[in-house]
Amino acid sequence: QVCRGLRTPRLPVWLCSVCGRHSVLFSTDSRLLSDWKTERVFHLYLYSGQRAQRTTRLTVDTHSHHWEEAPCEDASSPGDRRPPMEMAIRTKWAGATVSWNGTDPFF
Repeated sequence: QVCRGLRTPRLPVWLCSVCGRHSVLFSTDSRLLSDWKTERVFHLYLYSGQRAQRTTRLTVDTHSHHWEEAPCEDASSPGDRRPPMEMAIRTKWAGATVSWNGTDPFF
């Protein structure tokens, strides 16, 4: 039998498989599950289970505008592509910008 806490989590948790690597993306704000207003700017934590990697805090802004992002010359050039984890986050929050808060994107 499955515990109630596993069927209805108290905090938002997503299990991710990006580029063949598994990770957990979660938030410590339970309002993210029930109050759409908290989806404006919020923090997600990324844990991949790698030995050298600590939990990384990402800041997601769902109301940013494309002209506020850093300019890029050619979106198809390898240096200007978004990290796969950002693209996975954008499947839930289309158009959101993701800040890695000083951490180099490792996905």
